[in-house]
Amino acid sequence: MKICVAGLGLIGGSLCMALKRAGFGVAGWNRSLPTLQYALNNRIIDEAAENFLNYDVVFVALPLEATARFICTQRFKDGAIISDICGVKSVIEERVFSEKRNFYYVGCHPMAGKEVSGLENACAQLFDGANMVITRNRETDAQALSTVRYLTEKMGFGRIIECSAKVHDKKIAYTSQLAHIVSNAYVKDEDIESCFGFTGGSFQDMTRIAGVDEGVWASLYLGNAQNVCEKIDSLINSLAEIKSAVAEGDADGLRKVLKTGRELFEESKIYSSCGEISVTAINGGVRKG
Repeated sequence: MKICVAGLGLIGGSLCMALKRAGFGVAGWNRSLPTLQYALNNRIIDEAAENFLNYDVVFVALPLEATARFICTQRFKDGAIISDICGVKSVIEERVFSEKRNFYYVGCHPMAGKEVSGLENACAQLFDGANMVITRNRETDAQALSTVRYLTEKMGFGRIIECSAKVHDKKIAYTSQLAHIVSNAYVKDEDIESCFGFTGGSFQDMTRIAGVDEGVWASLYLGNAQNVCEKIDSLINSLAEIKSAVAEGDADGLRKVLKTGRELFEESKIYSSCGEISVTAINGGVRKG
């Protein structure tokens, strides 16, 4: 199986390293030639891809619009499997399936990352024990899906979640995109300039992802705008409840609101499956490190 990774940033580079650790040969492609040379010099990839007609599987690790454009305009081998790792799935899926293709498309989203970017921060262990979301619909080829599942297992992921692109985008608006939005908004308070010595774990947790690339994340928010706006509205309503109780000195009301949040959080730790989502534990299903 000949594999290529297009886009050698943090995630793309880590894909290469995880695949090579598993014993696969991996070619790489990147728009920036210095990054491509870095990958070759450090043996992150085995060869530089000059075109994509030679590869059975191509993982696309580019920003949202670049991913859609790449998949829809590049030439691929007949019957190849093309899998993107973008954080929004519906817009890409719609464009890919808008016309007949000579390849099979399978959408993926590795639920792992760092608060830093760049190939120099990539590592083979990034996905160990992490979740991989794979999207599917009626047009998804069963054998292509099986191949992506196999490679996911070999890369060290601990759990595979399969669902539609629509379900993925709704869930990810809450679990990932809203979290990044809150972190970015949180650090805009004037006290950020004089908080040294007053911070602990809570502050670190809240601000860890505030410094991510605005170009990448802005496109993800816009590509999932309806879901993101709904989650922001929900958060605003929840904050307004707490603010109202505090402003009015309503201790009983405040305790009730806080208790509801605590109970919902505790209930969320118990996974309940539904027909739209399937979950498979692999490699023990445990996050390592």
